[in-house]
Amino acid sequence: MYQILIAIHSLMRWFVLASLLFAIVQAYKGWFCNKPFVKFDDAVRHITATILHVQLMIGLWLYGISPVIDYFLHHFKEAVHQREIRFFGMEHSFMMLLGIAVITIGSVKAKRKTIDQEKFKTMAIWFTVGLLIILSSIPWSFSPLVSRPWFRPF
Repeated sequence: MYQILIAIHSLMRWFVLASLLFAIVQAYKGWFCNKPFVKFDDAVRHITATILHVQLMIGLWLYGISPVIDYFLHHFKEAVHQREIRFFGMEHSFMMLLGIAVITIGSVKAKRKTIDQEKFKTMAIWFTVGLLIILSSIPWSFSPLVSRPWFRPF
């Protein structure tokens, strides 16, 4: 089960990134081009947040069954000095929660705005900040912190 969830979580990151990038581009275009905030834009906001929450649920499930996290939690004094274990036990988990929280707040704030330009502006700013937080904590294949392949096989 663990290997399947890792593969799904790895695959889902691409949906997260694609939906976030699309939503951010739409938000900046709407904001700077003074476009009306239509149902499509609201659907993009909602679907992006939903994809992130699905990824969060998979990540939390992984956190509960991961042998790396189990070691981290039961051997904290040693594990905190091991880069890869600390990354997944603390850094990745905290930063992803923070990034998703920022995007969720932005989504809710944008939904509650009454002026179209304010909706776009709120989405653009909050989603961009959330994306930057998320990008900083993905275990990229080129990362000096912790490296993972672009795609994990099932």
